Amino acid sequence: QVQLVESGGGLVQAGGSMRLSCAASGSTFSSYVMGWFRQAPGKEREFVSAINRSGGTTYYANSVKGRFTISRDNAKNTLYLQMNSLKPEDTAVYSCAARLGPVGEYDLWGQGTQVTVSS
Repeated sequence: QVQLVESGGGLVQAGGSMRLSCAASGSTFSSYVMGWFRQAPGKEREFVSAINRSGGTTYYANSVKGRFTISRDNAKNTLYLQMNSLKPEDTAVYSCAARLGPVGEYDLWGQGTQVTVSS
């Protein structure tokens, strides 16, 4: 099965940009539907974005639509999340996740990377 490792988090000012990466190893990355989730302190984990196996179809939470862009490079076994116009409310631990099925629960998770947006 695939192992997932996120990188690219850190501290950024409101209005700034950041790109997260999720490197996958151990299996066939292109077989997985991939997603990004986030969890802020004291809140439940929430869906941010998802992308199908080929990268041709993407989904976004309303809160990030128009500001975030999900993409994948199957040749590099890497998932990305480009985040623009960041807001303090985007502060959270961001995790990537993978699932084999077209719908349903995500089976595999990364350890997460902290994103902090200062006002």
